[in-house]
Amino acid sequence: MNSSVETLVSILERENVEWELYWEVGRGGSFKIERERLERSQRKFYSGMGLRVGYNGRLGFSYITGLNHDRETLENFVKRTIKLARVSEVPFAGFPSVGKPRPVGGLYDRLIDEIPFEDAYALAGDFASKMAELKGEGVTLSGSLAFGVNTYGVANSNGVFLEERSTGMSVSAYAVKGGGRTGTGSYYQSYRSLQPFEELERAITLAIEEAELSAAAGKLGGYSGTLVLEPEAFGAILGILLENLYGDSVYFGRSRFSRPGEPAAAEGLTLIDDPSIEGLPGSYSFDGEGTPSRRTVLVEDGVLKSFLLDHTYASFLGMESTGNAVRDFRTMPHIGTSNLLVKPGKESLRDFEGVVVRKVFGEHTANPVSGDFSLTVELGYVVKNGELRPFRDNMLVGNAFEVLRSILAVGREPVRRGSFVSPRILVTARLV
Repeated sequence: MNSSVETLVSILERENVEWELYWEVGRGGSFKIERERLERSQRKFYSGMGLRVGYNGRLGFSYITGLNHDRETLENFVKRTIKLARVSEVPFAGFPSVGKPRPVGGLYDRLIDEIPFEDAYALAGDFASKMAELKGEGVTLSGSLAFGVNTYGVANSNGVFLEERSTGMSVSAYAVKGGGRTGTGSYYQSYRSLQPFEELERAITLAIEEAELSAAAGKLGGYSGTLVLEPEAFGAILGILLENLYGDSVYFGRSRFSRPGEPAAAEGLTLIDDPSIEGLPGSYSFDGEGTPSRRTVLVEDGVLKSFLLDHTYASFLGMESTGNAVRDFRTMPHIGTSNLLVKPGKESLRDFEGVVVRKVFGEHTANPVSGDFSLTVELGYVVKNGELRPFRDNMLVGNAFEVLRSILAVGREPVRRGSFVSPRILVTARLV
């Protein structure tokens, strides 16, 4: 245990208050590539402690950067947070009790933790060189590479004391196809372990393929009927539903749902939040309040089964936390997703012939309660006799809840993009 954490805990145990301490220490290296040249590298170190104190039904919060402080500084930190709790108007719902988190495997890779910055820099340089080698005529490439290691812990006055270490790696590639009509393509992925160079090469190849499709795309005439949403496009629609599943949205009446059991989608859709899967980017053994990670079925066969909850809003709603409190040491916990999984179906949509929408943007403009949306198609294509005719710049319009109720089939081959895993989905929708 860090000595400042130990000292701080001893000070807090002396006070007649309920308390929760969250500490964090980590470092990272990131590399930015512009036009196939490694243009910028950055090293980042961070550490700090966030303290919540409950006092007479009110909650105070403050934080301090760094993990090495003298006793006087820590005494003042505690006094300041208690003082904030005394004048706070934020209601206090208690802290979680001791649980028994099951360790989740695959969160830490020693190779990432121990990679020298110089070696990571050289790898980023090789990534840029591979871009120059693969780019082809009229294509320019940009991208990024990042590595990080993080240790975080939670302790509270109910006896919780937990600590976990994790690593991460991310890669992105962005391609622009010039010439007559400009096209763009992109790829992003994140991991818990160090990836072979072939994964970086794959990112470049997929971004270029998408840029070439985009450059050949025109605008499709109006269309209304069945179409396939690839995972990234379906994720945008699903995001509108998710905003209605956060416990704070439910508590403050911003959600269209008020209790489990309500219909949320067509029978074929099952949606799961699961931080307990080994090695995925959104996995953890316990959340930002120390609640053990658990698999939560949010929607099962179209029926709402659970909301996403932290301890506070679970208490307000008379429910149990789902272990979805996310935070860093500078922030109070808030509700977020971990790994979001769409359960695969039985249909093979790989050979689907018809309209396919791969990417959209603009989901932040959608109305989360009504579900009305108007999203720009970044890339789609029509498949006929096995040939692709790409299109873009149409608008995918409608209502997210109607689209979710229109699901006709769920593909059986899931694709992972970061912490979102979904197969293709066949829906009824409209393009203008």
